[in-house]
Amino acid sequence: MTLETLAQRAQRRRFLKPFAGQTAWPPPMWLMRQAGRYLPEYRETRATAGSFLNLCYAPELAAEVTLQPIRRYGFDASILFSDILVVPDALGQEVRFVEGEGPRLDPIEDAGGVSRLKPEATGEKFSIVAETVSRLRRDLPDETALIGFCGAPWTVATYMVGGRGSPDQAAARLMAYRDPETFQRLIDILVETSVDYLSRQVEAGADALQIFDSWAGSLADNQFARWVVAPTRVMIARLKEKYPEIPILGFPRGADQLSALFAAETGVDGISCNTAMPLRAMVELAEGTGRVVQGNLDPLLLVAGGKQLDDRVDEILTAMKGKKFIFNLGHGILQFTPPENVTRLVERVRSSE
Repeated sequence: MTLETLAQRAQRRRFLKPFAGQTAWPPPMWLMRQAGRYLPEYRETRATAGSFLNLCYAPELAAEVTLQPIRRYGFDASILFSDILVVPDALGQEVRFVEGEGPRLDPIEDAGGVSRLKPEATGEKFSIVAETVSRLRRDLPDETALIGFCGAPWTVATYMVGGRGSPDQAAARLMAYRDPETFQRLIDILVETSVDYLSRQVEAGADALQIFDSWAGSLADNQFARWVVAPTRVMIARLKEKYPEIPILGFPRGADQLSALFAAETGVDGISCNTAMPLRAMVELAEGTGRVVQGNLDPLLLVAGGKQLDDRVDEILTAMKGKKFIFNLGHGILQFTPPENVTRLVERVRSSE
């Protein structure tokens, strides 16, 4: 496909300016999980869809919930509404979402479980998601960037092996220790499949990509190098070979001290920082790596609102002024966030000098 250059797209879409080396202040902003249960219009659409996966695989409805926060707040970027577990679902692993409890998968416990995955069968479901991306690029304001995404191989593997989310990802960590060859095969499948998935999103109109490694912080440094850095490096190299003008953000959540290493060794264009990342460290990350830095407002502050929210927003803006910076949260927006607090946040950021 023929893409505009990054510099050309950045002239219209402020979110892309930091990646193109262009000045943008106030900083571009969007919020992780900005389309979600805190919005009454989302809850109405979700009820129409029935199940959560039905919503992910209904392009008209998935596009609608992606557009809802753009209509309300005018964020500089939208992010495709989907879920990181679309990948294992497309691979043939049973995935279901239990109301009030979260995802449940039939766990992969050994080499036999890995061998039953069907990478050749992902096309149908990936095409549905690509249709959502196409709808969004058509219906979004031209000035609004569109972010595609996937879960990183390590994080997706933790759900596939554990059968659900867990506080310590023990099942996947144990498989990686006890049977690294089998675990490597699973990671390799996820690398190949995720590159295909993200490529389809770019072909359908995504301006940028984010790779969510939500459980990166649970690994020892040598395991981090093997299961987080190495697979991400391969993914980014393959994507950049095909789409050199597409910015890619990485989110190695919880691995604050390893973020500079992650940036240097994976080739990401930007780093998303979680709430625990000190502001001083964010500044050093931006200055030391030359990468775009994104984050790290505490989502609970957005629930609390008031002067505490204002003060922290101002503190972040002061620290990051002059840097390649995108304003965002340190993790996803919480479902009990008052929408009016999001309005307050947007106005505070947009009025900064």
